[in-house]
Amino acid sequence: MPTPHPSLATLTAIAAAPALLLSGFAWASGWVGPSRIGGGTIVDAIEHNAGKHDGYRRAHAKGICVTGYFDASGGAAGLSRARLFAPGRYPVLGRFSTGGSNPFATDGRNVFHALALQLTGPGGQIWRMAMDHTPIFPVATPDAFVALQRASRPDPATGKPDPTAMKAYLARHPETKAYQDYIAAAPLPDSFAGGTYYSINAFRFIDRAGAAHAVRWAFEPDAAFGALDKTKLASLPTDYLFAELRARLAKGPLRWHMTVTVAAPGDVTGDATRIWPTDRQKVEAGTLTLTAAEPEETGACRDITFDPTLLPDGVALSDDPLLPARSAAYSSSFQRRALETPGPSAAGKALAGKGR
Repeated sequence: MPTPHPSLATLTAIAAAPALLLSGFAWASGWVGPSRIGGGTIVDAIEHNAGKHDGYRRAHAKGICVTGYFDASGGAAGLSRARLFAPGRYPVLGRFSTGGSNPFATDGRNVFHALALQLTGPGGQIWRMAMDHTPIFPVATPDAFVALQRASRPDPATGKPDPTAMKAYLARHPETKAYQDYIAAAPLPDSFAGGTYYSINAFRFIDRAGAAHAVRWAFEPDAAFGALDKTKLASLPTDYLFAELRARLAKGPLRWHMTVTVAAPGDVTGDATRIWPTDRQKVEAGTLTLTAAEPEETGACRDITFDPTLLPDGVALSDDPLLPARSAAYSSSFQRRALETPGPSAAGKALAGKGR
């Protein structure tokens, strides 16, 4: 029998398949779509601002790996069908870091502290989180983030941004000025152990009936809060926070309680610069326990991008435009540093007992 010729519709579908795959990849990478910019553009802006440090993450460059576990209480199981909320203990891999792109920066800076986590649930289900100790973010959109990096680039002669460029930027972005005022006035934790870490972005929990609940979450510490003296930050040892964490963990585990805040109708979910009112419903989801730390150079977190869009079934993205942009930027950062060879970071030396 003669071989039938494929129809025009079939040929069209075959030809279209690669284009559809490429367009889907481009959307996931943040290249196309409304209010989306490429991850490479974001990373270029970071490097333009802070310089290039081969082999290191382009953001949150100074950090160390931590390990432990999450004990789910079952308290959030009514909000989300995620199996990680079912009562039980699940392994955790994480990373503490300080803000900025210099892996050798001093800890004596008035910048945010960060905690990233990877929770592994039944069947190998993965949930990654990237949180800061501040409840708000300085920008609401990827475009504003790129503009801020460009406007705040330090002048090599003064070590400070061009005041004209920053004044023009802040005039267009009062939300960034509000963040600057917040970080200037708020107490700065004297330990990673005493900080509360916020999801910042809103997400959606999907329950067993398929209903969606807009949420944010925070990890609140058992350790008492202590504040650094901001007038003496310049005299702080270079790797103070990392050496202090190592000393604490040598004495025993550290714990945080995961508290989920549920939005009320009308609460904004697409703007990370805005905080929800304090009277919103709160649910305790479980307890995070961290038991050990190790240098990132040899630690299990080294090759993980803590992409906050990697979510388990039962947790979904909100309409916050920063989330796909963060995913694209983390991917670009990893691709670049994977081709480079880093040396030991300051945090790694501190963990080995060699920090100043």
